[in-house]
Amino acid sequence: MDSTLLSTPVPDPRDKKKYYFADTSRRRALISFARFLFSFIMKMDVKGLEHFLEKGAVIVAANHVTNFDVFPMQFALPRPIFFMGKAELFKFPLMDLLLRNLSAFPVNRGEKDVWAMRHAAKVLAHGLPLGMFPEGTRSKGRGLAVAKTGTARLAIEANCPILPVAITGSDVFFKRFPRRTRVQITLLPLLMPEPGESPLALTDRLMFTLAQALPVEMRGVYASVPEGFEAPW
Repeated sequence: MDSTLLSTPVPDPRDKKKYYFADTSRRRALISFARFLFSFIMKMDVKGLEHFLEKGAVIVAANHVTNFDVFPMQFALPRPIFFMGKAELFKFPLMDLLLRNLSAFPVNRGEKDVWAMRHAAKVLAHGLPLGMFPEGTRSKGRGLAVAKTGTARLAIEANCPILPVAITGSDVFFKRFPRRTRVQITLLPLLMPEPGESPLALTDRLMFTLAQALPVEMRGVYASVPEGFEAPW
């Protein structure tokens, strides 16, 4: 057998679909409609908007409690977020179309998804905000889980800042209906990769920063602050 056949990359079916690198009119209409729907179930408080970049590449990295977290994240920010979503959400044609028009793209969890990381790098190369949940899955209110290093790797490779975002309150969506849930979105000071900093070190710096902005019961494995660590505020 010709050995070159073994090294030929397998085409990824995701390459046949259209993904967006701009704030389209369809996306704006969908976000406006989602904002209207969420107004019936959510009161949102936003702090720290002065830390958000008005232009240029930035990774918006947040704790992940529910599948709805991306909506208050997006409502809080004046620029569109282009975010990773678990591939399972894209399996249904209508949901796939909806998510792609909301600037989302799929990532296969539990494996090294080269396609998703390359697409994320393209988002940053276009000078756009990339939304990431470093934990890789929902904590469901049980506290922060050990984070993956993908967010830090992307920031180091693109030499772009990370904006830590702490989300509280989304774990009780719909549980108090018809009362609205109060959701707090806190934008923290930007973290820039330091010269020679490893992805693991940057990941720890990001997650301990996030933890300090969350209630104690939500800090999970990042509850015990390492000696010498100081939150950047």
